[in-house]
Amino acid sequence: MAGKDVVQVAGPPSIGGVLTVGVDLAAEPAKTAVAWIDWSPEAASVRRLTLGSDDALVLEALREADKAGIDCPFGWPGPFVDFVTAHKNGDVADPHEFAGREGRRRLALRTTDLFTYDRTGLMPLSVAADRIGHTAMRCAGLLAQLARDGQSVDRSGAGAVVEVYPAASLKRWGLPSRGYKRARNVDSLGASVDALLAAAPWLSLGNCENLCRRSDDAFDAVVAAMTARAVSQGLVEPLPDEHASVARSEGWIALPATSVDALRP
Repeated sequence: MAGKDVVQVAGPPSIGGVLTVGVDLAAEPAKTAVAWIDWSPEAASVRRLTLGSDDALVLEALREADKAGIDCPFGWPGPFVDFVTAHKNGDVADPHEFAGREGRRRLALRTTDLFTYDRTGLMPLSVAADRIGHTAMRCAGLLAQLARDGQSVDRSGAGAVVEVYPAASLKRWGLPSRGYKRARNVDSLGASVDALLAAAPWLSLGNCENLCRRSDDAFDAVVAAMTARAVSQGLVEPLPDEHASVARSEGWIALPATSVDALRP
């Protein structure tokens, strides 16, 4: 199922290999893109790419995938949840504990956000203090439905879905990671597509290439699906043992640990 304003293109027919899905999630369907990538022993092909994807379409893709990457926070910072709960109950123990920029930073950022910044120099948007929170609310509903359907949902990424951050993936792969967002930067987006195809000549965008060049959401969905492949192949940084528990609550961003060519079928 797809929304009435969906833009959908089909790549080559299914090659019967492993399927990864990438979702560039937004608060509303209009800017939500989904990419399906088939991986055979010989090639990787974008089988399908949509823009304007409603919940039904996103869930259809997630159920079909062997592994799916979603560009959206999977949870909220633990200290933020505790703070809001205490505030609701009128029981904030120390009102000054979270005063000032550093105090608010403890509330606004997840462990994975700080880890990602330390490893890449890129700071994810704060799910507690930025508009990405609207998208995370939608994501929470999708993950809950997926779990009700019997899928394994682990916010640390060990289950059917994993949290991804396309800009960090691109940077880890040595590719342009900034400056391609928004319609005014469509030329830079085209250059980013060129750079990805040059680094991964085994990747076929097929009929989906034009949409990637027109929509940064569509391009990010493809990168998310490729990151899901990296996760399934063990080509990402391992989750540190000391962060495993918090990752299952807050979510954990998968960071590629190799060049993109290591994904070569």
